[in-house]
Order: sequence, then C-alpha cells, then structure tokens
Amino acid sequence: MKISRTIFSIAFGLIALLQSTVLIADENYRLHYGDTVFISVWGEETLQKEVKVLPDGSITFPLAGRVDVENVSTVEAQKRITDKLKVYLNDPQVTVVVTSVEGNKAYIIGKVLKAGAIPLSGPTTVLQALSLAGGFDKFAELSKIKVLRNVNNKQTVMTVNYDRLIQGQNLESNLLLQPGDTILVP
Repeated sequence: MKISRTIFSIAFGLIALLQSTVLIADENYRLHYGDTVFISVWGEETLQKEVKVLPDGSITFPLAGRVDVENVSTVEAQKRITDKLKVYLNDPQVTVVVTSVEGNKAYIIGKVLKAGAIPLSGPTTVLQALSLAGGFDKFAELSKIKVLRNVNNKQTVMTVNYDRLIQGQNLESNLLLQPGDTILVP
C-alpha cells in the first residue's frame, strides 16, 4: 500500500511538472503573421476553427470577430477571445493551440550554400541559423556578417564576426534571432 502511494505521488508530481512546462511554452511563444492556430470553445461544436494570423496581426473568429493576436502568447490570445465571447456565451472556455509556425521565420541571404527562410520553432542563435545554411561560399567575408532587424519600424544593423565567434570571442554577438531578422553574409 505504501509503494502504491509513493508511485501515485511521483506520477502526480510528473503530471504537475508537465502541465507547468506546457504553460511556460505557451507563455514564451509569441504569435506572428502567417502562424496558424486551432481555436475551440468547450461545449460549442460550431465554435471550433483553424485560422491563420493575418498580415495585420489579427484573426477572425465566429462571434468574437476580429481579434488582435500579433506578438502575444496563446494564453493571452485565449483571454482576448474569451473576453469577446462573453457578450454571447456564459463563461466560455477557449483553447488556442498553435498548429503551424509559418510566421516565425528569419532569413539568410548572401554568400551561403543554402540561402532562404529559417523557421524559428524555438530559440535560435545566429550560429545555429548559419549552420542550417549549409556553410559559406569560398568568397564569404566572415568578419562582416550583419543581422538586420526592425525595431519600432526602424532598421538596425548588428555586426557578427564569425571567425572571432567560433574562437570563443565576442560571444555576445551570437544574437538570439527574432522573427523577421535577416542575416546577410557578404
């Protein structure tokens, strides 16, 4: 009997840990244009829909109408949809699940073997993104790599010296990429 109680306690602890991990993941990921989410309202069969985040950062959902979700977590999106549905439903229980992260991308251009979009499915640094580009062209200027980022509708440029970075120097230049960043390898 004592063993089964211990097993029950361990199992309950693991379930609680997993639930908190999922909540943390939901709080960390921010929705972006192009992402797809599945929204459902418990007990309402007609209020289950997969929607894409539009270029203006909003989604459209029955009864709730247009809801701004750009750069918010799924938990915050649930709250915003719930608030709009309260006009029509008594205590709506809304769930928002990310089904596709198409809007969460950075880009690599220039003298790399494989230029293009890089999905940011989790925290991704400049070095990690460069490794996904398959290596450099033989004429790449590795000390002059740039990261272009829009901050408050203003373009900022940060320099990354790849040679120094892989020698363990200037580690702060191994930036954590944000959606929309562009890595330029001259």
